[in-house]
This record gives sequence, structure tokens and C-alpha cells, in this order.
Amino acid sequence: MNTNARQVTCEESLDQACAWVARLRSDAMSPKEKRDFAAWLSMSEKNRCAFQDITALWGDLGALSYMPLDQLLPKSEPSATRREFAKVSPSMETPANKVPKRGVWDLPQWILSGGLATCTVLFAAWIGFQWMDSEKPNALVFITQTGEIRTVNLSDGSEIKLNSNSELHVNYSREERRTQLVRGEAFFEVARQTARPFSVAAGSAKIRVLGTEFNVELNPKSTRVSVTEGTVSVSEADSAPGLAPESVKLGKNQKVSVFKRGLSDVRRTSLEEAKDWTRGLLVFEKTPLKEALLELNRYLKVPAVATPQVEGRLVSGTFAVSDPDNTLEAIATVLHLQQDRTNSNLTILSPKHK
Repeated sequence: MNTNARQVTCEESLDQACAWVARLRSDAMSPKEKRDFAAWLSMSEKNRCAFQDITALWGDLGALSYMPLDQLLPKSEPSATRREFAKVSPSMETPANKVPKRGVWDLPQWILSGGLATCTVLFAAWIGFQWMDSEKPNALVFITQTGEIRTVNLSDGSEIKLNSNSELHVNYSREERRTQLVRGEAFFEVARQTARPFSVAAGSAKIRVLGTEFNVELNPKSTRVSVTEGTVSVSEADSAPGLAPESVKLGKNQKVSVFKRGLSDVRRTSLEEAKDWTRGLLVFEKTPLKEALLELNRYLKVPAVATPQVEGRLVSGTFAVSDPDNTLEAIATVLHLQQDRTNSNLTILSPKHK
């Protein structure tokens, strides 16, 4: 074969490799197409080298920064590429000491001859489809069962700890990072992204940050926000007609409760108070029994309530969330309460009869 014919063959392999890369990254390949790809790859060393060169080129172009987390081809390293070959056809894996040598053709010549333009068009089209898809955000839903505490790691580097019996929805787009605490409690460690603010909707509260650490506790009548690092903007989700929603900025070791109509006064808190539950502890310090039961009920399989006569009694102590029934027993004993379990779905605490 003369030099020109060899060059045409090499350029054809590069063009074919470029097309395969675009199709593989689309996540829409049929089983037959995957078999065709494996067959094309095994057809010649030129095809294998072309595929390696194109994946490396896309990596150099910065294409990988746009890839989804479950991308087919991560950072273009030969070993990673070979692992992906194996996913399509295990027999295709190349031994580490027999990596196809580059230099079968002159890649810069192919780029200058217009091959890069073709590849770039395919790349741009693929990115366009991904961005159009990103305009239709799909919410991720995270749920914990009674007694379960779970850590959620998000794609932007943020970390969220979900308390027992909680539900969180996460909805990311290019412009913002939106979450909603549907029920329960969560501690947020938000990675800072100035161009993409992070927000939490929780009951009557709207919370907005750039990057910080805070706890959100959703209760039947209020939402409590406690900040342990950075600054958090907290506002009402709704307000009376004609009135702007009330809002406040919280700094480190500050907390506020948001009700259906208005915010409480800003009070002091601490890292320990906000994060005790993440360490498996319930800590009460002169806490009204009604409030203590709201927290304890996150872990009890059968919730407990107090009658009006005793709901204001104060509870102090440190308890393990792993044994909520024993905690309820201890509280009832210390406060001289009796437990009515007539209703299998509810325990009622009331004064002991003398």
C-alpha cells in the first residue's frame, strides 16, 4: 500500500473511532451496536490505536468536565480505556505490557486535514443534548426508615446526613442546587459554588446559602434552622397578602424557628446541640416534654404524646437514639408519668395516679 493509501486508511479509522466515541457516550447503544463496536475494535490494531487517540483527544479538549457521573469513559488513561473495552467484550482486554503503540499515523496531520472539525461537531452535538437534558432536572429522592441515619454524598461535593424517618428531594440544574426536606431532619455540609446557590425548602421555611454547614429540623408546626458554620439566609415560604416574607441572616452558632406566620427571635446554639443526633445522641437540657417527644418520635416505632397536664414538664439528660423505647421509659420514670398503650398506634404520657 502506498503512503497516500495508508494515510486514507488511518484517517478512516480515526473518523470511525470518533463516531464510536460519540455513540458510546450517548448511553443509547443497543446490544447489537455494542457487539458491532467490539468487532470493529478487534478488526485491527489501527482501530484500537485510533480509539485510544480519540478518547485521549476528547479528554484534552475538556469534554470530560461535562460528562455525567456514570459516564462510560472516565479520564482518558489507557488502563481505564482498556477496562471499558472489557465491559463490551472481555476477550478484548489488552495485557498491560502490550499496549498498542501510538504513532501508527501522524495524528496532527489528521487534525489539520479536518478530522478534528468532524469530531468537534459530534462533540458539540453531544454536549448540546446533555445541556438540553439538564434543563429538565430529575429529582433524586432519599428516604430513611425509622431508626436509620444515612449520609448522602451529592455530585457537587456537598454532604447531607439524614436523620431517622426523613425524606429529602434533591434537584440540581446548571443555575441552582435545590433541595426539599419533606419530613424529618437533615444536617447539610454544602460545597461552596458562588455561581450556583444552594437552597432548602422545609415546611414554612426557605433557606438559601452558597456554602456552609447547618441543621434543618422539620416539626409539625415549625421548622428550626441551626447554623454551625458560615452564613445562612432564612425566610418565610409564604406571607400575608401585601407583606414581604420575613427573613433573617443567621451566623455561626445561631438558630431560628420559622412558623406559618413569622419567625422566632434568633437564639444561640452550638455545634454540639445541632449535631448531637449525627453522633447517635439525644441531648435535652430543660427541654419541655412536648418538644422532647417530637425529637424522640423520629426513632420510636410507636409515637408518644403527652397530655396537657404534663407536656410542659422539663426534660434533661443524654440518651442514645439506638434505644428509643428505653429513653421513653427513663423519661416517664424521672417525670413520674404513666404510659397508656391502649392504642397500639400511640403511647400517651400522663400523670401517675397516687
